[in-house]
Amino acid sequence: MKLPHSSYISLGKGFDVEVFHPPPHHTHTHTPILEALFWDVYVLRKLVLKLTEDLSREELALAKRYPPHTALCIRDGWEFCHPDHAADSTLCFLSEQWKDHLPSGYQLKEASIDQPVEQDACHSHFVFVQDSTVSTDLQLGLKYQWFIGERPLSIFVAISGVTSEVYWPKHEDIGKFLKVECTPILGETEYPPIFAISSPVSRGSGIPKVVNLEVRGELVEGNIIKGFAEVAWCGGTPGKGVASWLRRKWNSSPVVIAGAEDEEYRLTVDDIDSSLVFMYTPVTEEGAKGEPQYKYTDFIKAASPSVRNVCITGDAVEGNIIKGVGEYFGGREGPSKFEWLRENRDTGEFVLVSTGTSEYTLTKEDVGRQLAFVYIPINFEGQEGESVSAVSPTVRQDASDPFPFRGLLSSFMIPLAPPKVTNVKIIGDLRENSKITVTGTVTGGTEGSSRVQWFKTTSSSMDGENGLEAVSTSKIAKAFRVPLGAVGYYIVVKYTPMTPDGESGEPEYVISERAVETLPPSLNFLSITGDCIECGILTASYGYIGGHEGKSIYNWYLHEVETDIGTQIPEVFGLLQYRVSKDAIGKFISFQCTPVRDDGVVGEPRTCMGQERVRPGSPKLLSLRIVGAAVEGTILSVDKKYWGGEEGDSVFRWFREFVWKIAYYNTGASIATCSDGTHCEIRCNTTSSYMLSLEDIGFFVSVSCEPVRSDWARGPIVLSEQIGPIIPGPPTCQSLEFLGSMIEGQRLSFVAAYSGGERGNCLYEWFRVKSNGVKEKLSTEEFLDLTLEDVGKRIELVYTPMRKDGIKGNPRTIVSDVIAPANPVGLDLVIPDCCENNEIIPQKKYFGGQEGVGDYIWYRTKNKLHESALMDISNACEDVFVCGKTLTYTPSLEDVGAYLALYWLPTRVDGRCGRPLVSISDSPVAPAFPVVSNVHVKELSSGVYTGEGEYFGGHEGSSLFSWYRETNDGTICLINGANSKTYEVADTDYTCRLLYGYTPVRSDSVVGELRLSEPTDIILPEEIEFLLDEDTGIIVELLRVEMLALTGKAMEGDVLTAVEVIPKSEIQQCVWSKYKKDVRYRWFCSSDEGDTKSFEPLPAQHSCSYKVRLEDIGRCLRCECMVTDVFGRSSEPAYAETAPIVPGIPRIDKLEIEGRGFHTNLYAVRGIYSGGKEGKSRIQWLRSMVGSPDLISIQGETGRMYEAYVDDVGYRLVAIYTPVREDGVEGQPVSASTDPIAVEPDVFKEVKQKLDLGAVKFEGPGEGSLERRILEINRKRVKVVKPGSKTSFPSTEIRGTFAPPFHVELFRNDQRRFKIVVDSENEVDLMVQSRHMRDVIVLVIRGLAQRFNSTSLNSLLKIET
Repeated sequence: MKLPHSSYISLGKGFDVEVFHPPPHHTHTHTPILEALFWDVYVLRKLVLKLTEDLSREELALAKRYPPHTALCIRDGWEFCHPDHAADSTLCFLSEQWKDHLPSGYQLKEASIDQPVEQDACHSHFVFVQDSTVSTDLQLGLKYQWFIGERPLSIFVAISGVTSEVYWPKHEDIGKFLKVECTPILGETEYPPIFAISSPVSRGSGIPKVVNLEVRGELVEGNIIKGFAEVAWCGGTPGKGVASWLRRKWNSSPVVIAGAEDEEYRLTVDDIDSSLVFMYTPVTEEGAKGEPQYKYTDFIKAASPSVRNVCITGDAVEGNIIKGVGEYFGGREGPSKFEWLRENRDTGEFVLVSTGTSEYTLTKEDVGRQLAFVYIPINFEGQEGESVSAVSPTVRQDASDPFPFRGLLSSFMIPLAPPKVTNVKIIGDLRENSKITVTGTVTGGTEGSSRVQWFKTTSSSMDGENGLEAVSTSKIAKAFRVPLGAVGYYIVVKYTPMTPDGESGEPEYVISERAVETLPPSLNFLSITGDCIECGILTASYGYIGGHEGKSIYNWYLHEVETDIGTQIPEVFGLLQYRVSKDAIGKFISFQCTPVRDDGVVGEPRTCMGQERVRPGSPKLLSLRIVGAAVEGTILSVDKKYWGGEEGDSVFRWFREFVWKIAYYNTGASIATCSDGTHCEIRCNTTSSYMLSLEDIGFFVSVSCEPVRSDWARGPIVLSEQIGPIIPGPPTCQSLEFLGSMIEGQRLSFVAAYSGGERGNCLYEWFRVKSNGVKEKLSTEEFLDLTLEDVGKRIELVYTPMRKDGIKGNPRTIVSDVIAPANPVGLDLVIPDCCENNEIIPQKKYFGGQEGVGDYIWYRTKNKLHESALMDISNACEDVFVCGKTLTYTPSLEDVGAYLALYWLPTRVDGRCGRPLVSISDSPVAPAFPVVSNVHVKELSSGVYTGEGEYFGGHEGSSLFSWYRETNDGTICLINGANSKTYEVADTDYTCRLLYGYTPVRSDSVVGELRLSEPTDIILPEEIEFLLDEDTGIIVELLRVEMLALTGKAMEGDVLTAVEVIPKSEIQQCVWSKYKKDVRYRWFCSSDEGDTKSFEPLPAQHSCSYKVRLEDIGRCLRCECMVTDVFGRSSEPAYAETAPIVPGIPRIDKLEIEGRGFHTNLYAVRGIYSGGKEGKSRIQWLRSMVGSPDLISIQGETGRMYEAYVDDVGYRLVAIYTPVREDGVEGQPVSASTDPIAVEPDVFKEVKQKLDLGAVKFEGPGEGSLERRILEINRKRVKVVKPGSKTSFPSTEIRGTFAPPFHVELFRNDQRRFKIVVDSENEVDLMVQSRHMRDVIVLVIRGLAQRFNSTSLNSLLKIET
């Protein structure tokens, strides 16, 4: 709805803002509220069009304070507010729009994007808060998609593959807007996305920075770890960063690991119990260095102890020393274990003979045996690893021994011959499974435990042990049973004679005369086990001999008598088990097995007969249940499982159990019951089925069965589970009929007959059935009012009976005849408000079948007619005119101020007509909003123009005219005082274009929207016509550059500036001063290829100045200059070229020292080097007392990093950096310093406490060559005491005051050690537990000795005195 006295201001991009104007009689009234309103609208227009119009500095600052999504919110109806509240207001506005589409129970608290910067991580933030009153086990997930666009209101394009929370803007994204859509996901439901829009992507600084630094890999000795750096290059070209590794022992400074300058590093034994430091400095290809970052690892652990390459060195000869060696790994090796084991000749096992040493001296007991060496690795902490062993060759006897058999000689030293066996024979039948023995005669002493081993071979002749396959181990027993695997082979026996003292002789071999023969397939036993009763399991078992068994044949038979042949049972053919079936009752059972060898030879079958006939089982019921629904009228049947021979006439009895309380719960199908336990037998029913009757409703029903066998044997009676309680039958509709007339506008109802328990809320469904059979649901009420849509169609009623307990019956359906239409009637006719040129669509209501084409007549009258005159409007007074004969009508200018009336004759589609209706508008026709079109400019004469346009919108009043001037850069400004249709050109209009503005004003002072004409051609004075082209009107003379010169030195780091020289001719001077648009520059760098010199363009170098870079050294630079005039034409390019670039003087810029400022921190020096390629620049670290110009050099500290310690407290650290080029040229030294080094807070707190006490005592535990000492300090003196022991008393080593030359010396290479010097003859070295303890002691001593120092330690510690 439009406000009175208001108009719309166009903001562009489809935005219109309604602005209130004072009424005409308040034209000169101005209030602060109105001024503020117009100012807000003006700023809003600037916000929307800020990319197409110039903004003042204040307007730009104001626009930037609004969120990036402000334009979107304005478009959707957000109420404009102050920029301080815009962020929260717009978020609330968007949240209100999204709240209906968010997951239930969640609220949006934040939706924003960080300021995006080129090649830097840009994070999106979407924060949801769950309502405390809602609990769910599902986790809310978020899915992201990033987009990019030119404007907040432009079309955003999806960025392929960017679906995470973070996006890294590219170089081509600079100046564009980012948008991220976030899709909430709860369980498997995906909700509509929400979004956030960023500010324009900013250009990167070019200085890289490390976003994340981590070290990956298992921190165990021997593993490879790797440092990973995530770098934001911020507009620089990605380069290779500088990496290094440092090792830091506990409570000591990091030390650079030589050669470790890559991202990967293999952990060594030196790294155990140390923490590694990974230092990474990002560097771009342009040479810009970022801030170095450090990553400390946990302490390195030793690997589990292990050993490899274990072997035995030395000759295995009696009397020699052999040694076991291996390569240990896994930290520092501790007391590893060594074991020596000797082979046992009888068992082949190894027996322990020596431990604790890796060397072993071979004795005569080892001769002829092997030794095993076992290496058990143990680390320094006592952890034991997996043992590794090695076996020596067989130990030989020493060849130099004159009596090699002295151990076998008798007491008289008479040599005996070794045992020997002769006449070896194999005795026994060489058949499968037969037992054979070997015999022989042993000479050379008494036979002891001689060894016998059996073999088989395919050859009948012997060739040593070649071709022999052992079929037994070496043992004392001389008997052997021929196995099945020896069939077809020759038997060979190896007989090794042995005396009782263990001496063995040469073995003797003997082979059988023939190969082992096999037996024919046969059975050595056959039996049947199990109980011969119905459903019993019988199992057959047998013993097979006669080669390898093949597929022997199994058969089971049933016999009427034991002597008949029997009938085969086919279902158990080939099985060894048989479950006795009912068919076998009263019969004998037998099992027959036919042995079959694997080569197909069949043996004699053998049969085993059962001992008794199969007995039937006792009759019983395995299961009994009632089948059928517990519903009135249902037939129940018995489902039982009988066992025990052939069933006879089993006895059934049905029971009804009285229920004295039944409670129904409408919770699904749950029914709770209580019973008194009384069963009442249902008479006259002893069959296996029963139909439920009305008498059973509310009772439980059960059945009992007494199983009876065919021989009248009876089993135990079984009672089934109850079913029930019995419920009424299903509800049913017996009849269904319509009530009412089948005519449009009538009401239909129905009459239904119901049965099936107490009637409940039955369901009624009305459907409209079309001629093609398609149904449309209309209503679920007890009646239906027929409408126009029902005419020509049929009505279907579906009645679903429902019992009071909620049970539904089968639905019943009836269909009506075709519905007839009612007589045509016009119910209502209304003419809406009328406006010029707006089509009038009357509001009418018709009833009576399908409406046809009625008669419509529009009348125009100056006066509003009464109802009586309207019915005879065609015969009314003379001022009534017919103006249209269609349903709709568009008023023209003639109708403005008059009333419109409409005559309507309702007509049905079949041509039948009803009574006519006439209606008249409530108010006269209003004029249209004033607009103007076809606004253009005509030139009347030289320098005189006129503006024209076509007006529409009622009668035109005093319209407003204005003229505008458009400059070359597109800026349009109003020409003050030019408010008529004609305009004469002024001098300020030259080189500009003119536009004509037409603001239509209606006769009632309503103001329309301003329309501007197209701009004219460029306005030029007559005096320069000699420079214009007659056809195009463009100046013929082109801009020219006389010469291009370069200022500055061709040296690295200097700035070259291009200066163009303008020709001195009058025409060029005129053209340059009036028609120059811009000057473009391009820079090139030479690349020598052979004898020719070619130039390549330098990207992104388009200004008149260029700073010479390091990579330009040795090359020539060229600048190209081109000038463009206001007509878009460019001049010929002019060039200027330099000599080869020489390197600059080495220098270091922006030198600074990084560190936290405490005496335990690590400090690093950083600066930007320029002046050729850097060589071995020098760095020296110094100390400087606050307020003193003197510098104290720190010996040995010449690296880029320096770790402070307690001597630096109160001093400023100074680093002097002398830049050196690779050719040795030195630059000017540059220094940087820190603030005075402060005491680490924990140390400071402890020192202050001890200084307040004034007397403290410390204990040095001693380590290495330094013994335990006790240090006592008070305000007057210091004393070091050597504590007493069991054999000595305590003694004072040194005692002295704090007067010079008393001082304390520190050791840089040991952070726990220090020296107290009283004078040249009294000094003592002390070792404490940690660096922290040492720093506390030193600072306490210096604090108590401050009266002898030039600078008070209290001032260094900032302790109030």
